[in-house]
Amino acid sequence: MSITSHSRPVIGVTLDSEESGGYADSPWYALRQNYMACLAELGAVPLALPHIGELADEFLALCDGIIVTGGAFDVPPELFNEQQSSDQIRLKPARTQFETAIVKGAMIRDMPLLGICGGEQLLAVLTGGTLIQHIPDALPAALEHSTTLDTENAGGKIRARHQVEILENTQLGKLVSTRNYQVNSSHHQAVKTLGPGCRINALAADGVIEGIECDDYFFCMGVQWHPEYLQHEQDRQLLSAFIAAASHYRAARRSSGKAMAQAMNQSHGN
Repeated sequence: MSITSHSRPVIGVTLDSEESGGYADSPWYALRQNYMACLAELGAVPLALPHIGELADEFLALCDGIIVTGGAFDVPPELFNEQQSSDQIRLKPARTQFETAIVKGAMIRDMPLLGICGGEQLLAVLTGGTLIQHIPDALPAALEHSTTLDTENAGGKIRARHQVEILENTQLGKLVSTRNYQVNSSHHQAVKTLGPGCRINALAADGVIEGIECDDYFFCMGVQWHPEYLQHEQDRQLLSAFIAAASHYRAARRSSGKAMAQAMNQSHGN
């Protein structure tokens, strides 16, 4: 009996983590269900990735795309050569160490990569950029980019919302059908500067960077809002394009594997 490989792309999804207390008396992982549900709805197989750095390569071998999620954490300022200047920063070293390995590994493989909220910020830093450590401190006149309480677990609470402009001549601009639309907003940090080979693809009206993408990669992008809620057709378009890129990566990998197997069989037959 022959078994054919599944046609759906596998998307590795990073987890948030919490110390003991609340849900459990030992450390635990956390992730909103809609991260996984939207991927399954749009035709992918979501795979949760625990923070086990020594298994990063093995995880990447199972995946056709990576989503680095948001959560109740911040990127350490030391990663962009700054001292911590805000008491609002919350660090999770094990998460950041693991996601750093996953992002770098995905980029080396040119595997489709999408950073969401804190995932976008980490992508910016790992490609040579810097962050605004706390938007209200750096930009007192900025729009409201975050609710004040329990942003990531805000069941029933009204989140901040604002317009974004999707910039022309960007990959994101080619993927979504509207140049201006309203997005959810749940972040107190933001990208300040970009490294070489990266560009801005979305801006808020106050000038805060809301999206970035990396040139010379098949699909390497980050957005500051949370498209996994599928609140707009543009969110669906973005995630569908990411999943299509992962499908392309999967097909190319299978094709190259078959070509290698054929070459090895031919060499053994000579």
